[in-house]
Amino acid sequence: MHALHKSIKVATGPLRTIASNMIFGTATVRRRLGSNKSEKRKQVITTTSQTKGLNNIMKKAILVAIIGAMTLGVNAGDWGKAPIAPKAPIEECYDIGGEISSGYMTDYIFNGVRFARDSVWTDVNYTFDSMFVPINVGAWYLNGIGGNPNYDELDLYISAELGTFAGFDASLGYTHYFFPEAGGSSYGEVGLDITRSLGFVDLAVEANYAIEGRSGQSGGWFYQAGVEKSFGITDGISLVLGTGVSYADNYWGPFTAAGGPAGLAPNAFTPRGSGWNSYYATVSLPIELNCRATLTPYIGYNGSPDTWLTDGINAGVDGPQSDILHGGVSLSVSF
Repeated sequence: MHALHKSIKVATGPLRTIASNMIFGTATVRRRLGSNKSEKRKQVITTTSQTKGLNNIMKKAILVAIIGAMTLGVNAGDWGKAPIAPKAPIEECYDIGGEISSGYMTDYIFNGVRFARDSVWTDVNYTFDSMFVPINVGAWYLNGIGGNPNYDELDLYISAELGTFAGFDASLGYTHYFFPEAGGSSYGEVGLDITRSLGFVDLAVEANYAIEGRSGQSGGWFYQAGVEKSFGITDGISLVLGTGVSYADNYWGPFTAAGGPAGLAPNAFTPRGSGWNSYYATVSLPIELNCRATLTPYIGYNGSPDTWLTDGINAGVDGPQSDILHGGVSLSVSF
């Protein structure tokens, strides 16, 4: 800018002389430049050249000033506001397909029947995504510490995601149930799970076939259908409401006057082993602690009307079963 100012100052000297000459008349010009016509023509040409040079310098100065102002605006941001620091990059979690979970429940309810009171459990599973279809394998263990403290259960399971058909997601699985503290008895079960989002709720339907049943009796079927709706409370907290109903076909029996399978006491409508089993309602609150860990407290209700199979069943755990209000909490971590 100093150099530019100098150029402008030097260039304005002849301009002042010309302006002065214009004020005092052509006689002054003739006295200073002489009366020779060729000299006059030379002076006019020189004056015109100097004027054009001055105009070019002024244009360049204005252009430099505009560019400087634009550059200052880009670097400084909005005038009067502090510059905004760049956002830190969000850390992403890269899972290899594994998950470990653990939890506590006031009542262990399996397919509508309570088998233990205060219980703790742990689950470890892994999903192989590189197979022809995703394959999930895992182990789940529960130990009862109240009501039936001698009850424990180990489940080994495998499932395959079959894909989507007409908007329904289907998976096929097998679970083998072991009861270490009950003489090491065990049995297997095949299950088909079908889910679909209906827009306002998510639908889940399952059909399970118990191979030889829980106590060596002939196999039976267990069916369940339910819906679930999730409401986002914050970015990391959701409220999930669920409800459903189940039906059993020779799954627990048939019952006899002496009692049902695995020591399950029959209700007033025995002997029979088929009918409506139970209904349920749940409220859970999944809380994302970070991108890997989720804490989920919940409460639930398990209902068995008088004419349903599980009403009064399994009296060995705190008396005949009826409607049950229960709850618990779980923590799951992916890796």
